[in-house]
Amino acid sequence: MQEKSSNEKKKYLEQYIKCKAAVTRIEEQIKNLESSKMFPGSKIITDMPMAQGDSKDLSGYAAKYDELFTMMKKARYDQINIYMQVFRAIEMLEDETEKKVLTERYINGFQWEDVCTIVKYEWAQIHRIHASGLKHIKI
Repeated sequence: MQEKSSNEKKKYLEQYIKCKAAVTRIEEQIKNLESSKMFPGSKIITDMPMAQGDSKDLSGYAAKYDELFTMMKKARYDQINIYMQVFRAIEMLEDETEKKVLTERYINGFQWEDVCTIVKYEWAQIHRIHASGLKHIKI
């Protein structure tokens, strides 16, 4: 197995915040979809496809609803899985300072200045710790 470069590891770690945002977005869509299920015939509340023909036959609507709901849950699961892997990779580091720096940068999304303030190290030291953490992290 070939060791990843620092840039590849950074891109891997940067997925956490993107995935977390995607999960939030998908969960909002699921919530909206679930609330629209109560009013399947309403054009104002939902633009879900409706069954053709008899407006009282909602079996087509129910099938499409279930299909969309399943797709959303799978998309949410896929995103959660990625950010769990990133979280786990950071947690497996042995050095607590490396964990703290990588957590603040990639999990909490702080800028370098904020990481320096939180961890209480100078800029250069934070970057040395970051480089060391990238070297030690297994992805």
